[in-house]
Amino acid sequence: MDSTLSKEKPVVRLRAFRAIDDPEACALFVEGHTHVLTNFGIQKITSARHGWLTNPAAFVLIVESLDKKKVYGGARIHVAGGSEPLPIEQATGAMDPTIHNLVRKYALHGTGEGCGLWNSREIAGYGIGSIFLTRAAISLAPQIGIKSLFALCAPYTVKLTETVGYRLETRVGNNGTFYYPKLDLIATTMIYEDMDGLSTASEEDRNAMMELRKNLNIVRTEVLRKKEIEIHYELEIPNLDKWSLADTIANSQKIHPVTIDENNLNIL
Repeated sequence: MDSTLSKEKPVVRLRAFRAIDDPEACALFVEGHTHVLTNFGIQKITSARHGWLTNPAAFVLIVESLDKKKVYGGARIHVAGGSEPLPIEQATGAMDPTIHNLVRKYALHGTGEGCGLWNSREIAGYGIGSIFLTRAAISLAPQIGIKSLFALCAPYTVKLTETVGYRLETRVGNNGTFYYPKLDLIATTMIYEDMDGLSTASEEDRNAMMELRKNLNIVRTEVLRKKEIEIHYELEIPNLDKWSLADTIANSQKIHPVTIDENNLNIL
């Protein structure tokens, strides 16, 4: 099967799996993500570190050719309580330890982070690195069991994340912002608190995500700014019988000691 993309209407697969279940796909993810970051002059970014490859609480979404030989983009969800802290904790914890306590408290009900979002130049402009991967990642929440999701966003992605349902998290950093990954760049902390009902998403995005949840494995023609792309969604995560959110939540409460008064975090 030819992995060459059609410019008129690209055809790709978007599938989800746990990182430890597909090392070969993860290696292609790392290669593509590293290449994109290098092109932007960014190397030291926590979501690009490779500890997630062996993290049993890391879930991966990749956009690939139908023959699985080429990866065009991807994203990940890390669940709090895995073998390492969330990337947002690793990135900002030294600047504001409050993030550890915030994650720890949300983790009581199952929380995670959407991170590592990227797409190659070959597929730029079709919405893969923005809307369609983001929707797919949020659509995975019921399978994984998490009730909330953190994200650390570049300024140009904040509006998009708000459209799909994230909201600014002001309890950390400078009203939610940090200088990251370097002093001339700003990252914004976002949180998604209604992963079940998606009530904070726009009507269009909520409908699209609810449809994906009803039809995890479906072929759809998606349209963005008059550009069409055919996506073969495979969002049913394999081997979930080996996944325990309860064990992961229990582990999340052991990772960090409480360093501030948690009662001041105002978490419902």
